[in-house]
Amino acid sequence: MANDRLRDAILRNGLTPVAVAERIGVDPKTVERWITQDRTPYPRHQHAIAAIVRQDVPYLWPKAVTPEKASRIGQSEMVQLYSRRSSVPYDLWHQLIDRAEERIDILAYAGLFLVEQDPRLIDTLRQKAIDGVAVTVLLGDPSSAAIERKSVEEGAPGVMAAKIRQVQQYYNRLEGVPGVKVRYHDTTLYNSIYRFDDEMLVNMHVLGFPAPHAPVMHLRKLNGGDLFRTYSDSFDRVLASSKSHPGDEVTT
Repeated sequence: MANDRLRDAILRNGLTPVAVAERIGVDPKTVERWITQDRTPYPRHQHAIAAIVRQDVPYLWPKAVTPEKASRIGQSEMVQLYSRRSSVPYDLWHQLIDRAEERIDILAYAGLFLVEQDPRLIDTLRQKAIDGVAVTVLLGDPSSAAIERKSVEEGAPGVMAAKIRQVQQYYNRLEGVPGVKVRYHDTTLYNSIYRFDDEMLVNMHVLGFPAPHAPVMHLRKLNGGDLFRTYSDSFDRVLASSKSHPGDEVTT
């Protein structure tokens, strides 16, 4: 069995096994065996290669990290727990957006607070996209049953759909900007997810409580951890079933 993930990761980064061997200080034949015979390197080499090819250790070597170890690392991925979203400092949102160099992902029903607390957010996202940051915004489909159910559960029928239509007016200003993707979902969200490269704010949803009054986890990705990856995988699943416009059929 060959390690095709490792081979692909090395090639996609414009490297060769010889180049990788030189950078981590091992014999090129050793790197070849890691690829062609799917041998598992020592942990120090795993982390060095993962950093070079910009992939997670569990992705490159699925058997290298036990569930118990992944769980322990996952606990270290939590930087801070806020009892409610309204307690998250505005400066933190600003810093995370400003530092993002590769991706900004937003998954919410409306997330209206983002544009309300920062009137320049849309201009910032446009510039980020121009600078090469992939910006993906997933909003709730205001015509979906999940949105109305959420409003009813919070004791305000119709309000959530109105918030989405309001925030649409802001994101419409990003239409046609390369690198920006604004799509719609009809998922019943258990969390709103805001990702900025390898950091993430996860706003948990609590039945009957508006999002500003629900807890938020600040996560920072660590190699081998499973907590950050759990929520990033969730974002990807919603993205895969999202739509270009409200009311569209689901596309994949």
